[in-house]
Amino acid sequence: MREILRRAMQQPDDLVILLDYTDSKGVESRRVVSPIRFLSPDRFLALCLCREEPRQFHLERCRNARLGLASEVMMPMPMLN
Repeated sequence: MREILRRAMQQPDDLVILLDYTDSKGVESRRVVSPIRFLSPDRFLALCLCREEPRQFHLERCRNARLGLASEVMMPMPMLN
């Protein structure tokens, strides 16, 4: 996961991350994010293209992370549950 995030951070104009995320209340959603930086060993800051704002994400709550092409994404992206 961290390597995928690093790659997207190094190529922010080209890559985004698609992932399944579980929030603190246990609600699951699919997100498209543009990672900005690591905040700690277990959290990162990213522009959530679904909410159209910067958000903190806990690595342990992320699943099925994969790289996507930024050129195929347009805000706002639907957030799917």
